[in-house]
Amino acid sequence: MVTTKDIQELRAKSGAGIVDCKNALTEANGNMEKAIEILREKGKAAASRKANRIAAEGLVESYIHFGGRIGVLLEVNCETDFVARSDEFKELVHNIAIHIAAANPLYLNVEDVPTEELDKEKEILRVQALNEGKPVAVVDKMVEGRVKKYYKEICLTEQEFVKDPSKTIKDLIIEATGKIGEKIKIRRFVRYEVGEGLEKRSDNLAEEVAKQVANAQNK
Repeated sequence: MVTTKDIQELRAKSGAGIVDCKNALTEANGNMEKAIEILREKGKAAASRKANRIAAEGLVESYIHFGGRIGVLLEVNCETDFVARSDEFKELVHNIAIHIAAANPLYLNVEDVPTEELDKEKEILRVQALNEGKPVAVVDKMVEGRVKKYYKEICLTEQEFVKDPSKTIKDLIIEATGKIGEKIKIRRFVRYEVGEGLEKRSDNLAEEVAKQVANAQNK
């Protein structure tokens, strides 16, 4: 029997509507994990039906973290200005910006990873597997599995959501699409970190003082 408490719990975990939660729990015979999976599958189906729609509205979110040392600019699109101005959509975009600040993805999707970079990573993973003494026959499967893990590390949509690791950013978008009823798409992002890419000084104060003293003595 599906209880009100069960429905509330599922709604808190999934963000889905009350009726959808009740139907999913009923279909899953009260199994919470199965109900979550049912909602995700329905969300994927809804997102698939909306895939060809044009999403030209949306928001550009700016997020500054860690005392101004990390900043994120993010564009997420939807279909209407009405949705773009909704609190639900704004919260989604803000949460994704927070995730980018914390997780530091390098690319948006798997398809965005440069071929040469992927080939280099596969070769490294292959050599690692062979050095571990794995049979050549299973090395390719191992590399394939490790590449998926690699994608989860560098691709935003494949990463586990920092606020809820049980779902990926892709899952988050799918759920939001099903709930809001419009196509939602992350278009682009950029992440800045103070000092990133700059060569930082490694010598400490004591070493600097020692150098100055030595220079003075040599004069």
